[in-house]
Amino acid sequence: MEPNQPANGHRTGVSTHIVETIVALGVLVLGIVVIQGSWALGSGWTSDGPGSGYFPFYIGVLLCIAGVGIIYQALFGKKKNTEVFVDSEQLKRVLSVLLPALVYVGAVQFVGLYVASVVYIALFMVILGKYSWVKSVIVALAVMVLFFFMFEVWFKVPLFKGQFDLLQSLGY
Repeated sequence: MEPNQPANGHRTGVSTHIVETIVALGVLVLGIVVIQGSWALGSGWTSDGPGSGYFPFYIGVLLCIAGVGIIYQALFGKKKNTEVFVDSEQLKRVLSVLLPALVYVGAVQFVGLYVASVVYIALFMVILGKYSWVKSVIVALAVMVLFFFMFEVWFKVPLFKGQFDLLQSLGY
């Protein structure tokens, strides 16, 4: 028995074919959006060749075909996968990484890549890695100082500093 299974050995959760169907619906919607956008750009053939939406239109058509095919296979195929896609313990582990990553992406908009990354790395090391605060902050700062010098000073490629630009006192 695996460590994340209940005592009775039966996992509970959403079945794989339902998740496949939901993802396929997303692919289908994406294909429809691409087709619509390509149509607005001009997906036909013009006097001087293909319009700007010509190739994206056919990519959208391929996405729609793939989405419909996956939906059909997931719901009506002979080998419909009814196993549990993810149980609650596995989902908790995934969310323990996904939710902080979403917060990080939002924080980058306000405090910039460097400051948000220091906080993100340090918190990950403390919470998930069980490292001490001191070691975590030192590593996070060292990594971001290295990145700062690498991008801002050596490569002369400024990275996004956010709306509040907390590093403007450094002259960058």
